[in-house]
Amino acid sequence: MSKKLPASLPSIKPSEAEVEILQILWDEQPCSVRQVHEAIADSKDVGYTTILKQLQRMQDKGLVTREQGDGKSYNYTAAQPEGQTQSKLLGRLMKTAFRGDVNELVMHALGDASASGEDLEAIKDFIAQIEAKGDAK
Repeated sequence: MSKKLPASLPSIKPSEAEVEILQILWDEQPCSVRQVHEAIADSKDVGYTTILKQLQRMQDKGLVTREQGDGKSYNYTAAQPEGQTQSKLLGRLMKTAFRGDVNELVMHALGDASASGEDLEAIKDFIAQIEAKGDAK
């Protein structure tokens, strides 16, 4: 059962590169282009103007907002909370790769992951919470 998002929110689902930028913004926002560039440049070779152009495209798509920063620079902020974007991405993955089958998605994720005992306990607790909500209805 999927939740409908309010019409005011963008329906664009970010690409892998856009998610990388969004993760930086969620952790540090607001951020200048320079701050985003420095964070990404720690792990890969990418130019400042590439990050600038990506942020401009993301603003056009409604994924980020910007405000005037110091001097001529702008500060960028993610337009949606992290959890909401994660839900959209998971929904897209489930629909496209798993044909909407939640069971297949979970079994595949658990089968391929090296879940620790702590992870498995957290999953069991989460399932128990879901079952308790179902019993309360």
